[in-house]
Amino acid sequence: MPDIGTAKIIIMASDGFEQVELTTPKEQLEKAGATVHVATPDGGEITGWYFDRWGDKIPGDLKISDVNLGDYDAMVLPGGQINPDVLRTDETAVAKIRDFAATGKPLAAICHAPWLLIEADLVRGKRLTSYHSIRTDLKNAGADVVDEQVAIDGNLITSRNPDDLDAFCKAVIDAVETKAQAA
Repeated sequence: MPDIGTAKIIIMASDGFEQVELTTPKEQLEKAGATVHVATPDGGEITGWYFDRWGDKIPGDLKISDVNLGDYDAMVLPGGQINPDVLRTDETAVAKIRDFAATGKPLAAICHAPWLLIEADLVRGKRLTSYHSIRTDLKNAGADVVDEQVAIDGNLITSRNPDDLDAFCKAVIDAVETKAQAA
């Protein structure tokens, strides 16, 4: 596994995130050596959604509004139906996503999280994938939608669902490593 030991990665989420779409990337990124912080709307703990029921509570490290984008080498947006639907109505969260995308650093979204990319007006003309039920939303927002484990277009990394987590995490790690080598 590549070593991204100097990297800092921010995961933004709210209650209702798909549990494995936050915990698996966090674990794999930390295993690769990265420091991973979880930003939540109020900086406190959030409760996951575990496939068909409420899941575990995950502590937040800081408020979304307090995230200094310059401190981070990548941003990960977990899915779940509730989490991205909540965050896309949070102007601060959407602005952080839009501003982070403008840095050119890896911005990764899985499952329903590409809703946030739509809200941040980042998808037009981009080759993306997502959970099947929001692909029409991506198309209507101007994305070139594909049905693949991972789609990478510039600094945007998207994936479909929990079954794709290993490929998603590998793509994020590879992108962070590549960006670090280019610096």
